[in-house]
This record gives sequence, C-alpha cells and structure tokens, in this order.
Amino acid sequence: MNMKEIATGVQHIGVPTGDMDATIRFYHALGFDTIYETVNAEAGGRVTFFKLHDLVIETYETKEPKLMPGAVDHIAINVKDIEEAFRFVNEAGLNNTNDIIHSLPFFENGVKFFTIEGANKEKVEFNQFL
Repeated sequence: MNMKEIATGVQHIGVPTGDMDATIRFYHALGFDTIYETVNAEAGGRVTFFKLHDLVIETYETKEPKLMPGAVDHIAINVKDIEEAFRFVNEAGLNNTNDIIHSLPFFENGVKFFTIEGANKEKVEFNQFL
C-alpha cells in the first residue's frame, strides 16, 4: 500500500495561539464557523477548530506561540487507517521523530495521530477520526 491509497487530503492546519478569544474573533470575522471546542488537559489549553468550506484550522493555546511569519505549527493529513499510515511511514524510514500513535478525545469518537518532521522542519501530522 502507498500513501495515495491511505490519505484522503488535508485534514487541518495547526496554528498556535496565546490569545484564544482574539483568535476566535479573527476567524469568525473571516467567515469561519467554530466546529469544535475543547480543552486539552494534557497541554493545559483550549483548542478550537474552525471551518470555511473545505478548509479546517485548528488553533490551540500555548504559553509561547511564535507570533511571527511562518508560525503555522503543522499540516495534518487525513488518513483512512492510522495503523497503515504509521506502518508506511516507518517502512519508508520517514519517522524521524520516533513518534508513536497518540489518541485524543476530540470530536465525537476521538482521533488518533502521529507526527513526523518534513524536509524544512515543518511538522506533518497523520490523523484519523475514530
């Protein structure tokens, strides 16, 4: 199997924030709808997902956001099978972060994901809705 058979497209783009209320106001002013809000207890901050047509942006609170051009933290690729994606990435020698599959109780049934680092130090997350 190859990634073209596993991936279905971009799931979301992750943007860290130090001010969730200002971030919500900004994306709402652009016409985005809030599709999910939660608190990531492990990271100690609020998480909000916004959607405008097919574009989904995840914002999450962090104590030290970059607040500069290029501050997008990660690109998440939606996959049909997280285990198969993980196997593919490992067999291709691309798991340069030695990450494992994680779970979060986001959305109705949760998500599973893992992250690698791209050629330009960007984070590439593979994510499956459960």
